[in-house]
Amino acid sequence: MSLQFASAVEIADAVRSGARDPVAVVESFLERIEHRDDPADAFVTVLGADARERAAAVRDRLADGEELPLASVPVAVKDLAESKAGVPNTKGLAPLAGDVAEETSVTVERLEAAGAVVVGTTNTPELGHSMRTDNELQGPTATPFDLDRNAGGSSGGSAAALADGCCALATGTDVGGSLRIPAACCGVVSVKPSFGLVPRGSRVNGYRGHTPVRALGPMARDVESLALALDVLAGPARVDPFSVPTPASYRPAAADPPDPAELTLAYSPDLETFAVEPSVRAAVEETLSALEAAGATVETVAVETPPDGELTHAYSLAVTTFFAAAVDELDADRGIDLLGEHGNAVPEELRTLVSLGRSHDAADVAAADRPRTELYHAVEDVLAGYDALVCPTLATPPLTHDEPIPATVDGEPTGGVPTAWTLAWPFNMTGHPVVNVPAGTVEGLPVGMQVVGPTYSEPRLLGVAAAVEATVGWSYPDAD
Repeated sequence: MSLQFASAVEIADAVRSGARDPVAVVESFLERIEHRDDPADAFVTVLGADARERAAAVRDRLADGEELPLASVPVAVKDLAESKAGVPNTKGLAPLAGDVAEETSVTVERLEAAGAVVVGTTNTPELGHSMRTDNELQGPTATPFDLDRNAGGSSGGSAAALADGCCALATGTDVGGSLRIPAACCGVVSVKPSFGLVPRGSRVNGYRGHTPVRALGPMARDVESLALALDVLAGPARVDPFSVPTPASYRPAAADPPDPAELTLAYSPDLETFAVEPSVRAAVEETLSALEAAGATVETVAVETPPDGELTHAYSLAVTTFFAAAVDELDADRGIDLLGEHGNAVPEELRTLVSLGRSHDAADVAAADRPRTELYHAVEDVLAGYDALVCPTLATPPLTHDEPIPATVDGEPTGGVPTAWTLAWPFNMTGHPVVNVPAGTVEGLPVGMQVVGPTYSEPRLLGVAAAVEATVGWSYPDAD
């Protein structure tokens, strides 16, 4: 396998041991990005000169005796909530095309302190509002499995860069599946951590989301590298009043996963809420059958979710309020009247989200916490008897760039609404940690499976995900 598809763990080990030169490693990834002409359109800004300087600094730091767990590991950073001083931070918005970040976010600081090298920033829909990565500034991002199909949103650029061998780790955010949807579309692994595990970096409004829906987290091509990245990113930060302590390391559970025979998994094909295309369901069940053949116990369960209308209404209240606040914070932070003077540059879907969010009163938003609580306990009731709950990530394989959300799935009407296309967003409502793992393909297109655990159970959850990886394995279009 080429260096570009080596794991972050393998790259860091080789650099620390002296088997690979840190500058040469970064140069090889930059060459791939630049010479391939980024066919998936994953990157917004490529940081060639800065990355080379950082790699040279890694060489010096290693010579000085620093350990550097991510020594010269090439990382791509989502061009949204995270920033690097002196680098454009467009948030997918054409009005911010020339805007340059003044501060480096806590996540990027931690990655660079660990020896990682940021090779570029990656594409996202405007403010990360969509389950499809596309915007007026950059255009659509494709899954490397099929360039006619979208990488999913909103962390599509990060997932596509990983699947195309242009970085070894990437970052993303997740309000309704934005780490897991692209991971499913691009065949990579991601973790939506428990709230507070990976600190946020906003000084504009550190208390927004006291009943949160968004989490920050890493993406990788293998579970042990994902755990290593979480080791670096997680932990308290003074900038985030909701950040929490973490265990010493997430990596051991992923490096030495449990035997499948030790696992008892609860399987829900649809969370009692969604229609799922039979081919997707079959791919997930084939993965589960492989685990059963290796000794795992898999039992189909019912998750006693609130009525679908109540749940989707509660999510709508939470997410529209989130984006209304995000636009207001952009005005406060950057002086951008996004829906006023720049309204023509904002897609109608985002304008609608913000308008709805501004129409809610405090009582409306507070009422959304009741079905959230009911759903939380429904998931907890299942998890009480199992190591993890598993279910599909998406209702269909990746969509084309212009394809609407299907009006029907498996003969069931969906209304063509985005919330009908992904089974990810309910876990933003509950806060449970979720790892997306590849679960086979449908006509050459990747399928994702969510592995859900109790809050703050990431060490065990990553071990379960690593056991899936060890049992079924996965690969990428250009990995050889």
